[in-house]
Amino acid sequence: MPRLMLLRHAKSSWDAAGVKDFDRPLNARGRHAAPLMGRHMAAHALLPDRIVCSTARRTRETLSGLMAHFDNDLDIRMTRDLYESGRGDYLDVIRAYGATARQLLVIGHNPAMQEVAVDLVGAGNPVLIEAIAADYPTAALAVIDFPEKKWSEIAPRGGRIVAFFRPRELEVVDPDGSVDE
Repeated sequence: MPRLMLLRHAKSSWDAAGVKDFDRPLNARGRHAAPLMGRHMAAHALLPDRIVCSTARRTRETLSGLMAHFDNDLDIRMTRDLYESGRGDYLDVIRAYGATARQLLVIGHNPAMQEVAVDLVGAGNPVLIEAIAADYPTAALAVIDFPEKKWSEIAPRGGRIVAFFRPRELEVVDPDGSVDE
């Protein structure tokens, strides 16, 4: 059963005048949220076999923030096909790049990230489905399971939402007992 994890890039900066959208870096909040999500993913065994990431700077920096928390072997693919693309393009990338991965992580951009998540989910907790449809904030992660055996066979409304994590809702308790938000 394939598991798809859709991660919107962490919060980016609009501070530098003249920087192209493609080249915008993460801001301080984004640099905090990416490792927070990586820790959460690792703590909940949401470790991808393959990662497909947009080549935009903010998605690459989001990926970098996650990596310290993944101790498994990874196959990472970078593609510009996820930048300024629509939901259909995202579905095509998922089908094409999923290959033999059991758990596929896609790191990309809105509005396509939210749209493809809404399109793919057909079952699961209605509260999570509504939350995804209402708002897909930066560094949010949707976890969707599919009954198909191959990524090429997944279809709209075929997935079951398992979880939807937003950085502002995550708390990490350090070994010393302190809470890090």
